[in-house]
Amino acid sequence: MSLGKREFLQALGCASAAGLALGRHAEADAATAQRGLYDIPRFGQVSLLHMTDCHAQLLPLRFREPSVNLGVGTMQGQPPHLVGEALLKAAGLRPGTPAAHAFTHLDFERASRRYGRLGGFAHLATLVKMLKASRPGALLLDGGDTWQGSATALWTQAQDMVDASKALGVDVMTGHWEFTYGMQRVKQIVDKDFAGRIDFIAQNVRTADFGDPVFPPYTLREINGVPVALIGQAFPYTPIANPRYFVADWEFGIQESRLQEVVDEVRGKRAQLVVLLSHNGMDVDLKLAGRVRGIDAILGGHTHDGVPFAVPVKNPGGTTLVTNAGSNGKFLGVMDFQLRDGRLADYRYRLLPVFSNQLVPDPEMAALITKLRAPFAARLAEPLAVTDGLLYRRGNFNGSWDQLVCDALMQQQGAEIAFSPGFRWGTSLLPGETITRELMMDQLAITYPHATVSELSGEAIKTILEDVADNLFNPDPYYQQGGDMVRVGGLRYTIAPNEKMGSRISDLRLAGKPLDADKRYKVAGWAPVAEAARDAGHKPVWDVVEAWLRAQSGGRVAARRINTPEVSGLGEQAGMPR
Repeated sequence: MSLGKREFLQALGCASAAGLALGRHAEADAATAQRGLYDIPRFGQVSLLHMTDCHAQLLPLRFREPSVNLGVGTMQGQPPHLVGEALLKAAGLRPGTPAAHAFTHLDFERASRRYGRLGGFAHLATLVKMLKASRPGALLLDGGDTWQGSATALWTQAQDMVDASKALGVDVMTGHWEFTYGMQRVKQIVDKDFAGRIDFIAQNVRTADFGDPVFPPYTLREINGVPVALIGQAFPYTPIANPRYFVADWEFGIQESRLQEVVDEVRGKRAQLVVLLSHNGMDVDLKLAGRVRGIDAILGGHTHDGVPFAVPVKNPGGTTLVTNAGSNGKFLGVMDFQLRDGRLADYRYRLLPVFSNQLVPDPEMAALITKLRAPFAARLAEPLAVTDGLLYRRGNFNGSWDQLVCDALMQQQGAEIAFSPGFRWGTSLLPGETITRELMMDQLAITYPHATVSELSGEAIKTILEDVADNLFNPDPYYQQGGDMVRVGGLRYTIAPNEKMGSRISDLRLAGKPLDADKRYKVAGWAPVAEAARDAGHKPVWDVVEAWLRAQSGGRVAARRINTPEVSGLGEQAGMPR
């Protein structure tokens, strides 16, 4: 049963650490309660609103935060590698509250039924308009991963999200999954749809031939008399994490030295406040903040870390504030800056959960969303099966949605083992809910969806797991590319995250027997980044998974038994409570 407005506000009265001081509005009508719920006092002269990694989710949704988010080396037990009660303690939030539900996985099923869905562009639009009205000159920044993650975004080549972003009032943007639509489509949107409306910035994307900027590296704005520089940082590993052929003529990278040059340049142009709009991932941003001088704040994305507070990082030039604003439209970051004598003197930061049943949907955005979805409504709503178990994706090692995908790949394609990428996007379903085609596509909607079957030696399988483990658990954040461990079906193994490259994976077993390094095994997978796979005639993964769903007895999918590796050598830590 969902809480009513009064009960909801009373439950949220404790959540002042997240910017939600609500008790005095418990008796108000809906509109007044909405204003009270997000009545955030203005502070300072400059306000930036920040969203990131919405993954094309236009409607309110359920999204379970991770129960495992390990940090290695100096990052162990540090934000963003805090989950559950450890995160609540660090943020000063009480368990059992709506804020605890928004930021953690704790008691997810019960809490989700009680507090309802989060996000949705119509509800987000209401919140953005409220905050912009109370903060003259405020800008809405989009950290990227906006054009990908839903069936409608895929089927419209991102046009639905482009139109929605303009209606939402996005002012500045950078990117990552946007690039998987290809160079021509990205430039078409940036040069035509966004012209005069949204600045797409990225200091670290250059042409491969002459090193010319593909996009403006920054934009300069004057906000209430304060010169502000916003610098863009696109995902640095796009050509590695995604198919290179989508961006064949462009080069990426962290480009730390060039970033320092850009910071120095905008400071030379009298910028009093310098902000990096980043899609690096939070660990990378934290390292970057300690090495590059002159950045006041980094508003980050990519790793989907909903961290309720800004992390101050000291560097030779002073201090940089680092944030990460979660994913799927669940949150809106609000950063207020106070400047004195031409420099940053103080700030207030809040990461606001977007509780969709506590915000009146913006009628103009709601109408636009209905219009954008109308041509696909019947296809989206097609029921495929009912789930008996909780379906979710996030977590370092596996999730029940990925287990379902692995099971489908193995059973439909006659494979012994399955790999599914450790993507961090994808909505959640509660037991008893219907898996529609739309909800299935929330897990699979990419532009390189090919379902493959390969014969791999035991040695090659171990090498793949070692490579992915190093990407996730390398103690140097600059060698981490984000995402989670590849999901594995059929195969059991042990992982030691703190070991060195090549020594993390051991005790690989198939059907209880040790994997033979020289034997070849039939392995199913999807989302290959090699160009040859694009032209090999493979089925799209959604055809394979949909066929499996439709074949389930009685139209019901049994709760998945999640194949999670044995984790060794860690002991107790806040990123994986025992």
